[in-house]
Amino acid sequence: MNAEAGHKAGMSVVLITDHFSTIARVVRQLAAQTVRDQLEIVIVCTSTKALEPDQEALSGFASVVVVETGALHPLPVARAAGVRAAHASIVFLGETHSYPHPDFAALLIAAHRAHWDVVIPGFDNANEDGTLSWAAFLTDYGYWLHYLPEGQVEAAPTWNVAYKRSSLLDLGDTLASALTNGDELASAFRARGRVIYFLPAARLDHANVSRSFREWMDERFLSGLLVGSNRRSRWPLHRRWLHIVASPLIPVVLLSRIAPAMRSARTHGWLPPFTLAALIAGLVIRSFGEFVGYLAGARDDQEARMEEYELHKLKYTRRRPG
Repeated sequence: MNAEAGHKAGMSVVLITDHFSTIARVVRQLAAQTVRDQLEIVIVCTSTKALEPDQEALSGFASVVVVETGALHPLPVARAAGVRAAHASIVFLGETHSYPHPDFAALLIAAHRAHWDVVIPGFDNANEDGTLSWAAFLTDYGYWLHYLPEGQVEAAPTWNVAYKRSSLLDLGDTLASALTNGDELASAFRARGRVIYFLPAARLDHANVSRSFREWMDERFLSGLLVGSNRRSRWPLHRRWLHIVASPLIPVVLLSRIAPAMRSARTHGWLPPFTLAALIAGLVIRSFGEFVGYLAGARDDQEARMEEYELHKLKYTRRRPG
């Protein structure tokens, strides 16, 4: 690693992986960025030996940092290690299955010259292979569909966004727990008055589980379970019970929030038949998972199963995007 070059980088991109092949396409997309020489790539892995990095693919970046953690589970701890190892003032928390367009990094870096603490890219579906993919995509990232209007917003996803590194490090010992499924990071940022900007021109394509209905249902359930479990560890009993009682209304509330993205996607002729039905089914399954999370929390094996989907999502798509 060239530490001096890392400090001069415009943005650090944190990627967590078990092997270089898992992030090979993401690295190719990053290598195609118009500001490739301003990017620091931070790879969090169990060990460099297990990673087997492709030195040629990693050439041309401002810096490459390999963080050896011995284990990737739990993923939030690995994410926090990547943030702490980054040198640039802007940190983008990437994923193994999210693919940036060529001017993505340049636009995020430019946007962060303003006072924003968080800049969200505009999302698109990387595997437009049917109803299940679209239902999952709209549930997870429809709020930030790239056709929606640019501007300051109230909420952001926890990863696949660009942060001012100082805003993350300000969380101190709670950084890892904040980088979990759920709203702990959002709550901490609201308490600190952090500001969030949505920049749809910075395009990012996200792949989604779609190979089988069983796997899709499992991921939908686990996503809600981990949100509920995370809140269970932080919320007082009365607040958890309030959400348990109100849980039948959660799909309705979420569907109303997703409605603008659905209208936009339908206007552009994207949505396959029965997407609305799958979306409603997914929201009900997710809400049930959240209900279970409030009551009992998540087991370690359930967290590990969700992390398998996160690390190897392309294994669970009906056909590989691109």
